[in-house]
Amino acid sequence: MNHLHWLTASEIGAAYAARRLSPVELVQALLGEIEARNSDCGAFIAVDAEGALAAARKAEKDFAAGRSLGPLHGIPVGVKDNIDIAGMATTCHSKILLDNIADDDAPSIANLRAAGAIMLGKQSLHEFAFGGPSKELPFPFARHPWNTDYHPGGSSSGSGVALAAGFVPMSLGTDAGGSIRNPAGNCGVVGLKPTYDLVSRRGVFPVAFTLDHVGPMARSVADIALMMDGLVSGGKKFGANLDRGVRGLRIGFVRQWHETDMVADPEVMAALNEVERVLRAEGAEVRNIGLPRVQELAAVQRIILLAETWAVHAKWLRERPQDYSTPCRRKVMPGAFLSAGDYVQAQQWRTRMIDAVDGAFREVDVLLTASGMDPPFRIDDGAGLARTYPRQGRSPFNLTGHPAIAMQSGLSKKTGLPLSVQFVGRAYDEVTLLRVAAAYERVTQWVRQRPPLARKAKQDRMAATA
Repeated sequence: MNHLHWLTASEIGAAYAARRLSPVELVQALLGEIEARNSDCGAFIAVDAEGALAAARKAEKDFAAGRSLGPLHGIPVGVKDNIDIAGMATTCHSKILLDNIADDDAPSIANLRAAGAIMLGKQSLHEFAFGGPSKELPFPFARHPWNTDYHPGGSSSGSGVALAAGFVPMSLGTDAGGSIRNPAGNCGVVGLKPTYDLVSRRGVFPVAFTLDHVGPMARSVADIALMMDGLVSGGKKFGANLDRGVRGLRIGFVRQWHETDMVADPEVMAALNEVERVLRAEGAEVRNIGLPRVQELAAVQRIILLAETWAVHAKWLRERPQDYSTPCRRKVMPGAFLSAGDYVQAQQWRTRMIDAVDGAFREVDVLLTASGMDPPFRIDDGAGLARTYPRQGRSPFNLTGHPAIAMQSGLSKKTGLPLSVQFVGRAYDEVTLLRVAAAYERVTQWVRQRPPLARKAKQDRMAATA
């Protein structure tokens, strides 16, 4: 088969069932893509080629014997390097943890393995899922797969880049303030932050204990649902309603966030208006709905984030400050100046804000917002990144714990890079959330977009072998 590295997990499963593809063939093809192009974009920190091929050979034998563990059987997965895989280092992309070899799989990894998934390796991230691009890091930082001069979003940077570059069909990321959804939206793939604690956080190095989420990233909504089925035990089918469309659903457009609270870039706003038009055309009722100001939600989340992150890093920052990159050190240090009272008050405000969002869901089924208020910025534009990074609608839902998904909503005429939209659902109602995302994906077909650099790399290889 051609173009193996662009197959979705759903397509791979169908090819396995029809005996048109073998797990070994697929893993070898993906390893070849990573070897050829990872140095350009820094998606993977470490690749477990031997382990992945051994798992692929086992899956191949299972299929030959008529044994199947389900739709994830034989599907390669990349893993953000703050999640434990037994026998591999969990470095968090930091000098502090270079020798931190995991004894056991995190439960999320164990669940995926039990479903037959193949762990391909560890993907790069912002240091401790909190820093940013820096030449002080022990491994190269990830770059945007559509244009390596641009920032791919973080902190699950390598996970988003690997998907968009065609290195892996699925990735597992984490999200304390938007870290799954930012790179997913920036890179033109799909990322879900599930309801808080729905996916186990054990075996994951913490950013902030009460804000951290573990969730799937993929190139299609259907694959997100498949991955959720593997991550969450209990037999729930997260993709049960993917084909039902949005007719009869009520969508709440939080227009105030983008028009008055934080004025979104005109391209972002135009893309959101087009999302609204598409959903209306598909039969949804779309209405404007109010929430607390996005700055207020983000500020409360930030206080909790800084306080909890400082609690994790205080000892190392006192003893080994030189081993942190400058961006990470500068971001963590303000937490040292927060009081217990600040933290308690923020948690009290959090309760009120959860109530406000729950109140909105008494009127609508799903919320519509921007993921980021601006298109991606150049990775060397420190001022631009500092200005735009806080301009987003993601962190409020780490504060409230509601599930949220980000995906492509268009292409920027200024940069040629993806724009993104965020849908948000009721707590534990990922099924309806994925239903809306799937309907939008089906109509718009952004899912079929490919990075120009990936297309060029293919053309270069074909020319070299001609």
